[in-house]
Amino acid sequence: MQCMPFGRTGHVSSRVIFGAAALASMRQAKADALLELLFEFGVNHLDTAAIYGDSELRIGPWLEKHRDRFFVATKTGERTAEGARASVERSRERLGVDQLDLIQLHNLVDEREWQVALGQGGALEALVQARERGHVRFIGVTGHGTRVAAMHLRSLQRFPFDSVLLPYSFPMLAQPEYAADVEALLALCRESKVAVQTIKAIARRRWPEGTPRRHSWYEPIGEPAAIRRAARFVLGRPGLFLNSSSDASLLRPLLEVASEPVTLPQTYELEADVARLGLEPLFVRGAMDGI
Repeated sequence: MQCMPFGRTGHVSSRVIFGAAALASMRQAKADALLELLFEFGVNHLDTAAIYGDSELRIGPWLEKHRDRFFVATKTGERTAEGARASVERSRERLGVDQLDLIQLHNLVDEREWQVALGQGGALEALVQARERGHVRFIGVTGHGTRVAAMHLRSLQRFPFDSVLLPYSFPMLAQPEYAADVEALLALCRESKVAVQTIKAIARRRWPEGTPRRHSWYEPIGEPAAIRRAARFVLGRPGLFLNSSSDASLLRPLLEVASEPVTLPQTYELEADVARLGLEPLFVRGAMDGI
């Protein structure tokens, strides 16, 4: 699989980052088997979070034998310094590592939460202290919704975060206001060498009312050819990382796409997928901007 520098961190990461939400409710044996796929395809970057169920616990025992081969990222949803400090320590313990490669402020989009987290006594203060103590190496910020790109711009103006994470897909970018915000963010990230991670690349839509949910709060694309085009829409653009889906059954198809030469699909192909499969943006400003 193609690899490239993860921003200015000095780590050369696989273009597909393993989204460890897929491990949230797995037993250890099944998690170990899934994680072995990462060796087969050359994935060297793991992304989990404190709130991803048992994900950190499933990674920990497996990582004990492979720590030197992986860049390990997690997230904290805490907004105060006290809460974030405890969250970092808990994640280090659960993952079984002395040092986290990347700690990210999780879904920092709400204005009030943003003011608390980046203010005096906020979570960022604790993360900087953790970095000074050698408990973490780098600090990032993540988010969902249609306002996330604009909020990430503000966050980068406040603090030199090492990475950002946000939704990026053809249906999401079909919204002009969101697309404009994303392009402004990407320009700043290129200039400042900030790593850009993308999520929800192979999302189909929110689950229709009354439909049983599985693996995730949204329905993924199921058609192999459409998955390939959706993944290529991200990977065909230089500088972007693609975080894999929380649906573990989609990991191998995604890694197979990423292991081949990738070019951007034609717009008419993507438009045809939207029409045929009913692809929808997961977030629409003023209508459904949360999870």
